[in-house]
Amino acid sequence: MPQHDPDWKLRYSRHLALPEFGAAAQDKLGAASVLLLGLGGLGSPAALYLAAAGVGRLLLNDFDKVDGSNLQRQILYGDAAVGRPKTEVAAAAVTALNPACRTETLDGRLDETALAQVLACVDLVLDGSDNFGTRFAVNAACVTARKPLVSGAAIRYEGQLLVFDLRPASPCYACLYEESGEGLEDCRRNGVLGPVPGVVGSLMAVEAVKLLSGVGRPLMGQLLRYDARAGLFQASPFGRDPACPVCSRR
Repeated sequence: MPQHDPDWKLRYSRHLALPEFGAAAQDKLGAASVLLLGLGGLGSPAALYLAAAGVGRLLLNDFDKVDGSNLQRQILYGDAAVGRPKTEVAAAAVTALNPACRTETLDGRLDETALAQVLACVDLVLDGSDNFGTRFAVNAACVTARKPLVSGAAIRYEGQLLVFDLRPASPCYACLYEESGEGLEDCRRNGVLGPVPGVVGSLMAVEAVKLLSGVGRPLMGQLLRYDARAGLFQASPFGRDPACPVCSRR
């Protein structure tokens, strides 16, 4: 829809009424491109909220097909989607929610070259992947490309959120975690309470909107943990590691 026509003003009227937001911030969302890696429990709410918020272009990446075990938490999908590629179903859901949001589907795992090519044409990355290998690879690519990164994770009753704006001298994912295959856990073996990824994925969308619009203060230099059983959030500050094997080479 044309910017600032009556339908545009109605759709985004609650954004336009916000202090500090207004049409200028909404225009920034409409001009933005976001890469969303992983369309599972985290990526599902993030994709829907970013589309609804008016982000102009979403690049949707996943290598998987919808499985019946996904339906407990991955709210992009219903029974009829089982067996279909997640990217295909997600793109259709995003378009149905907001036709003004352009989608591009990227099936399969992105290698280092493909990831670098994609990062060159986006403004922000949301990492909703479920393994440390992908998270470290995405972090390194974002450091190289100087692209902001929002990273989430969820398991059992717990979730966490991290925001890295790699354009200034902020810490990166590797400042906080060592790249190691030890002690890795996944939802398949450990389970996850269905709404917990929804909480984290929604927060990822909030932080993305803040970074893209320039409104508010992004959650940088903080590890935000969510404990669903206790109903508590806890933010722990951390700084840049001068010996970081990734960002210290910038």
